[in-house]
Amino acid sequence: MTTLLWILAVVLIIVGVVGTVVPAVPGVSLVFLGLLIAAWADNFTNVGWMTLTVLGVMTLASFGIDLYTTSIGAKKVGASKLAVFGAAVGALVGIFFGVVGLIVGPFAGAFVGELVMRKDLKQSVKAGAGTWLGLAIGIAAKIALVFAMLGVFLIAYVL
Repeated sequence: MTTLLWILAVVLIIVGVVGTVVPAVPGVSLVFLGLLIAAWADNFTNVGWMTLTVLGVMTLASFGIDLYTTSIGAKKVGASKLAVFGAAVGALVGIFFGVVGLIVGPFAGAFVGELVMRKDLKQSVKAGAGTWLGLAIGIAAKIALVFAMLGVFLIAYVL
């Protein structure tokens, strides 16, 4: 049974790491689940509730990263508040349309919001591009977060 738990943990962690880059895969959550199962496989001997709480908080923090960085990306290019709101709505709606929706949704939301607010096509494209920049920054932040989680787990496991 222990071997199966370790195999499941490793598979979840690998899929989770990949999922931090691939849209529509809950990467950070899968990494947390894998680390939780790994701790369980070890009967919580080396990794206890304190470490798992820290990892859980890190996982919760990851949920806002995409929305926050998408909004910040739009703001940095001078997008209106309506464009920032549109980017957030586009990201949420995009979830239901798979990879294409997650890529196009924030851009389209910011573009439409900016076009409605300022009626300037060039600025609307700029606002949409800013959301893509925000998405890229969000992916980088989640990758860093996942590797920090792995580091926290390994330090707790070894020490």
